[in-house]
Amino acid sequence: MTVDSSMSSGYCSLDEELEDCFFTAKTTFFRNVQSKHSSKNVCKAVEETQHPPTIQEIKQKIDSYNSREKHCLGMKLSEDGTYTGFIKVHLKLRRPVTVPAGIRPQSIYDAIKEVNPAATTDKRTSFYLPLDAIKQLHISSSTTVSEVIQGLLKKFMVVDNPQKFALFKRIHKDGQVLFQKLSIADCPLYLRLLAGPDTDVLSFVLKENETGDVEWDAFSIPELQNFLTILEKEEQDKIHQLQKKYNKFRQKLEEALRESQGKPG
Repeated sequence: MTVDSSMSSGYCSLDEELEDCFFTAKTTFFRNVQSKHSSKNVCKAVEETQHPPTIQEIKQKIDSYNSREKHCLGMKLSEDGTYTGFIKVHLKLRRPVTVPAGIRPQSIYDAIKEVNPAATTDKRTSFYLPLDAIKQLHISSSTTVSEVIQGLLKKFMVVDNPQKFALFKRIHKDGQVLFQKLSIADCPLYLRLLAGPDTDVLSFVLKENETGDVEWDAFSIPELQNFLTILEKEEQDKIHQLQKKYNKFRQKLEEALRESQGKPG
């Protein structure tokens, strides 16, 4: 699996989710069971029945796919029925990720020799990946969701447990944006082939693996300490925002009282 990168500088608004989530520095720790905005982004488990396609069916689908692909990123069919192609993955991670501290980025030599720079030091640090960054992956039809997640983490030298992350497919249906969490055994390239090359029809999103309960055992002590620091900072920021908001209200009320007292009765 090979990786190319492109990045968007835009940050998506979190206003739609503020009533449904508790955040730590743009981080979702908990999500309410009942969402008040189900018409916006809806996570649904959709049961799909699939039968293994024949090589002839795959060839027809690939020919149709390539005829609609406009960026020279077509799929190639091998004699054994497997095929290769490209998918794009949007990174929407709101928690900081853990990476090795003080090491150089991976070189071409490291990639060829399969050297993992993260294994050269025990020092760790945390930072936020750019929200809405996009990674383009060259994968095969047998590449699973689990392998895609591991490949993305390796590219960024993220040393967090891959089980902390999940790959979702995002589709548009009836004016809604629907997210479905993929199984680790699913094959994203097959889903891409079925949907066609239009990313408005289907796209892939890497997010935190929200299971409803936080698996605290999956976090290291430095990570937990970092979360506490972030929580304390956000608590102070929220207190400051509320004080500023109500001070402004108080000021307007006092001005209104002065005006009413100054008018002749």
